[in-house]
Amino acid sequence: MSAVNAPSDEQLMLAFAAGDAHAFEVLYDRHTLPVWRFVMRSVNDKALADDLVQDVWFSLARQAPAYEVRARWRTWLFTLAHHRLVDHWRTHRHHASLDAATEDGASLADTLAAESGFGPERRLTSREQAQALLDALAALPANQREAFLLQAEGGLSLAEIAQTTAVSPETAKSRLRYARARLRETLEAHA
Repeated sequence: MSAVNAPSDEQLMLAFAAGDAHAFEVLYDRHTLPVWRFVMRSVNDKALADDLVQDVWFSLARQAPAYEVRARWRTWLFTLAHHRLVDHWRTHRHHASLDAATEDGASLADTLAAESGFGPERRLTSREQAQALLDALAALPANQREAFLLQAEGGLSLAEIAQTTAVSPETAKSRLRYARARLRETLEAHA
């Protein structure tokens, strides 16, 4: 089926709510990676990110019968992820370092660095740039980091970020503007 004829996320969710399990599989395949990256970059722990994202999809499945199209479905999905993160942070006040090693021994910077097809010098530069970005993200206030990640990983618009985080569009815009400015300043200083 071509992308032009593919059902929308909203149509798929309504089909899933009506009992079409294949519709859920399509939604999962389309969106699990961006949601996982958003959660992973928020908690920096692969196992925890896996668990939290699984909770997001379980929550989606539980709420399916009551689903109504009110906004873009992707916004609703990232709102579920945002709420799951908030719940997690309420019960676990500590935050992992973005440069902490994962269970496979790699840091998050290693996972962002260029593919191994590049030469050693390029990989080192790429890893340093990735680490600089992670350090800059870690230095952002949580609300600015979240706004940035919702846009960068979730592809959410300003209005959708405001809706997801339950703030005014002006507040979301300010958070995003400050996040970008701080990231730019930090990365320019590193360059």
